[in-house]
Amino acid sequence: MNARRTLLAVLAAGALLLSGCAGNNLSSNNNAGGSPTAAGSSGSSSNGGSVTIASQNFPEAALVAEMYKELLQKAGYSPTVKLVATRDAYMATFPGSVDIVPEYVGGIVNFLNTKDNGANAKPLTAGDGQQLAQQGKAMLAKQGITLLDQSPATDTNAFFVTKAYSQQNGVTKLSDLKGKSVVLAAAPDCQGRLDCAGGLESKYGIKITKILPLGIQVDQTYQSVIKGESQLGETTSTDGTLAAQGLVLLQDDKKIQPAQNLVPAVSTSYLKQHPGIAGILNPLMQALSTQKLGQLNAEVSVNREKPEDVAHSFLTSAGLL
Repeated sequence: MNARRTLLAVLAAGALLLSGCAGNNLSSNNNAGGSPTAAGSSGSSSNGGSVTIASQNFPEAALVAEMYKELLQKAGYSPTVKLVATRDAYMATFPGSVDIVPEYVGGIVNFLNTKDNGANAKPLTAGDGQQLAQQGKAMLAKQGITLLDQSPATDTNAFFVTKAYSQQNGVTKLSDLKGKSVVLAAAPDCQGRLDCAGGLESKYGIKITKILPLGIQVDQTYQSVIKGESQLGETTSTDGTLAAQGLVLLQDDKKIQPAQNLVPAVSTSYLKQHPGIAGILNPLMQALSTQKLGQLNAEVSVNREKPEDVAHSFLTSAGLL
C-alpha cells in the first residue's frame, strides 16, 4: 500500500509539472498572438491573426486594399479594411489601431514632412521613389512606419478639364491656366497642399476661387466639371475613364508631383511581430505596373466591376493566389 501511494504521488506530481509547462506555453502564445499588441492587432507571425488595413476610398486605393486583404486571408490572417476620405483620417491612428496601409511613397513622406516641419515645409520632390524614401527615412522611423518594396507602378495626383474647355482656351498643360480663375473639385484635404491647391496657386499661378471637396477620381468630381460647376477636377494619372467622358488630363509641366510609387506601409512594431508580411505583399508590388494599374482602374470605374472581383481576377492571373 505504501509503495502504491508513493507511485500515485509521483504520477500526480508529474501531471502537475506537465500541466504547469503547458500553461506556460499557452501563456506565451497568448502574449504573442492572443492579446492586443502595440500595433492594435493580434496573432503570431506563423498563425496569422487580426490585421487592420486602412486606405483612402477612391477607386484605385480601394482596389489595392482589396488585393492586400485577399493575400492576407490566404496567408491565414483575419483582415479588416477601413476606407476613409483622406490620408489625415487614417494617419491619426497609424501606427496604432491601423497596421497596414496601401500607400504612395511621395504621399506618405510629404505628409510626415509637413507634420514634422509645418504646413509650409519645402516638399520632398525627388523624381525617384527610392531617393524619396531615403529622404524620408528618419521621419518614417520616428513615426514607427516601415515601407516594404516599392512597385514600379506609379500614380500621381493629376488634374483635368473638359475637352471643350481645353479647345476653347488652348489648355493642354497646367501652366496654360496661369492667371485664370477656376473652381477646383478635389479631395477634401487639397487646400494648401503643394501637390494640390497650394502648388497650383504658388507654382502655376492659377487663381483658385473655390475648392469643392468632392473627392479624387470619383463621379461627383467628374460631374462637377462636366456640368460646369467647376472648371478643374482632381484625379490620378492612371485614370482610365477620362476620354470616354469627354475629359482631358493636363500635363504637370512644372512637376509639382513627387514620385508616387505604390508601396505597402506597415507599422514597424507589427512587422517585427509578423515578419512574414513582407513576403506576402512584396510579390504583389512587383506584379503591378503603371499600365496594368490603369487597366484595373478602368475595370472598376468604367466597367463598374466590384473592386474585390477585379482584385481576385488579377491576383489569380498573376499567380499570387
